[in-house]
Amino acid sequence: MKNLDRRQFLKFLGATGMTVANYGLLANLASCQTRSIKGIKASLKDDLILAPGLDYKKIISWGDRINSRETFGFNNDYIAYEALGPDKLLMWVNHEYVNPLFVSGYERSKENIDKERRAVGGSIIEVNKTNEGWEFNSKSKYNKGIRGDTKIPFANNVEIEGQNFAIGTLANCAGGKTPWGTMLTCEENYDMSYGERIENSRQITASRASWEKIYSHPPEHYGWVVEINPKTGQAKKHTSIGRYAHECATCLVENNKAVVYSADDKNDEHIYKFISSSNDSLDVGKLYVADTTQGKWLSLDLNDSPILKKHFRTQLDVQIYTRKAAKILGATPLARPEDIEIHPITKDVYVTLTNNKPAGNFHGSILKITENKNDHTSLSFKAETFILGGEDSGITCPDNLAFDNNGNLWMCNDIDGKVIGKSPYKAFGNNGLFVIPTSGDQAGEVIQVGSSPNEAEFTGLCFSPDQKSLFLSVQHPGERTKDIKNPTSTWPTGTIPKPSVVEITGSLLREFTQKT
Repeated sequence: MKNLDRRQFLKFLGATGMTVANYGLLANLASCQTRSIKGIKASLKDDLILAPGLDYKKIISWGDRINSRETFGFNNDYIAYEALGPDKLLMWVNHEYVNPLFVSGYERSKENIDKERRAVGGSIIEVNKTNEGWEFNSKSKYNKGIRGDTKIPFANNVEIEGQNFAIGTLANCAGGKTPWGTMLTCEENYDMSYGERIENSRQITASRASWEKIYSHPPEHYGWVVEINPKTGQAKKHTSIGRYAHECATCLVENNKAVVYSADDKNDEHIYKFISSSNDSLDVGKLYVADTTQGKWLSLDLNDSPILKKHFRTQLDVQIYTRKAAKILGATPLARPEDIEIHPITKDVYVTLTNNKPAGNFHGSILKITENKNDHTSLSFKAETFILGGEDSGITCPDNLAFDNNGNLWMCNDIDGKVIGKSPYKAFGNNGLFVIPTSGDQAGEVIQVGSSPNEAEFTGLCFSPDQKSLFLSVQHPGERTKDIKNPTSTWPTGTIPKPSVVEITGSLLREFTQKT
């Protein structure tokens, strides 16, 4: 994929079906020349290492106080913001899960579980631009947590297990932002906290965190996309987008309808698309699941599917047991579909397929979906592999994606901490940050520009409004620590690992994002 010529490059990006204006823009980008970008080699060093021309500063870490009652939660993940001005952002940050060794202790007491519930969900924080970069404003009136013990209603006053609200949001992995300025946070591995209902039974499986031993909250209250207003903290859970291990909720408006792409991060699960009936609400609409073999979006609406009517009584039942419904329809099983992002120029939809180890797929791939006529409300599409993971391509286990405004693709990967530095991942070192340029002699080349601390992964890629800064979460450094006095990572404090949000800046970043 190195040194592509102009024609190969346009094909590489999938420029077919573009408007003349967009084709011209992409061609101009392809013809731009840039200096040779020097990446970094894979590393097992316990540090945040960046390529020459990049620097970082820490914005906030786990345990930092955000108001008089709350602290910044554990294992920060997805990042999004609403700009209140050029130098003032309301930032939303997910907190996916906790490590009891650091947060609470392993005893499953009410006190310890309450500590854990208050450390997951997400945080709203204000960050301000200064001469030293973006900095957390600890005195902002907006700072607050939406956590595992926050009362959150279901949209449309829907009742699930006799209640029209849930207690808490949890397992918050990636997410999205709506065009109307609210945040979408995704509940992924919800069964780790309260277990899961055994089908056709009232029994609930045991969870890893054992929260169900203290709180009898129904598992069906979790596994949803949650919409949050960053200015007020108001939140609601959307049953319309289905219940599964949501990795993301990538949202846009097209043809006067809001569209949300989401993926189910589990082996042999699926990609979904929700098409709202409105351009400023996700309360009502239709949910679809992808048949990538036939290139069709299959309706999960009972009114469209006689076969679903044989298995489900109500549309809410379909939404609660979305995975079952998808399989009945014959949706395509995929290798842990995770993040979904839309190319700003071609409008193609990119999906990370992290891996499927039981099936012998250790390195994953990135899938490209081209909607019919580039219309994101279309029900037909073409799917093809954009890049295949492995040592030849230079990537493995792709996870989070982001496009800058010039269409360069930025990627973070997620090698499980248990196998970092071991076969078949030995050549890749610690998890990293990568960029695939869209212009110059290195167009199409996978370049590693960052390496994470021990056992950490980078998540939450998010560019500042002027694209001169890249916000990034450093999640679970030292996650395999057994003795808190001898942690496997000491980043960033030098003594104890702390998940943190950082700002990356520098001439190399500007070289990618500031060209037009």
